[in-house]
Amino acid sequence: MMLRSGVSGIFFRSIVACAFALCATAASAATILVYGDSLSAGYGLQPGQGWVSLLAKRLQSEKLDYKVANASLSGETTHGGAKRIEAALKTHHPVIVIVELGANDGLRGGTVEKTRANLEAIVDACRKAGARVVLVGIHLPPNYGMAYTDKFRQVFPDIARQRKLALVPFLFEGFAEKPEYFQPDGLHPAANAQPLMLDLVWKALRPLLKKK
Repeated sequence: MMLRSGVSGIFFRSIVACAFALCATAASAATILVYGDSLSAGYGLQPGQGWVSLLAKRLQSEKLDYKVANASLSGETTHGGAKRIEAALKTHHPVIVIVELGANDGLRGGTVEKTRANLEAIVDACRKAGARVVLVGIHLPPNYGMAYTDKFRQVFPDIARQRKLALVPFLFEGFAEKPEYFQPDGLHPAANAQPLMLDLVWKALRPLLKKK
C-alpha cells in the first residue's frame, strides 16, 4: 500500500511539473497580434480553417517560440481599428503586429486620405509600443473605378516604404479572379484559399521571426 502511494505521489508530482513547464513555455512565447477584419477573423469558415489558425500551427510545427493572438473583427474599418489599437496593444503586448485593414473602407467608398491616415496611426501606435509591423495590402474590385482603385492600392506600399515595414503586397495574390477560391458572396475567401493567404503572409513575416 505504501509502495503504491509512493508511486502515485511521484506520478502526480511529474504531472504537475509537466503542467508548470507547459505553462511557463506558453507564458514565455512572444505574441504575434493579427489585427484585421473578416478576412482574418475567419468569416464563414469552420474553427481552425482560417489563415490565422494555420499560422499558429505553422509556428508550432517549425518550433518557433511565438503564440498568435487574433484581434480581428468582421466589418472592421481602419477608423475602428485606430480607435481600439491602444487597448489591443496593452492587452496582448505583441512583438509583431500583422495589420490587415482597409477592405471595408474601400468597399464603402471611404476617402483614401482617411484610410491612409488611420493606417499610419495604427502603425505608429504599434511601433511606439515596441512592436514590428507587417502591413497587408488589399486591392478593390475594378467596378469601383480605375482612378479610385489605383489610388487605394497604392496606400499600402507607400506606407510600407515610408515607414520601412514588411509588406504583403496583396492578400489575394494569385487567386483573386478565381471564383472557386471564394465563398458564395464572392468577397470572402473559402477554406481552400486560406493556405494560399498564409503563404503570402509568411513570406513577409518569416524574416522577422527568431528560432528558439
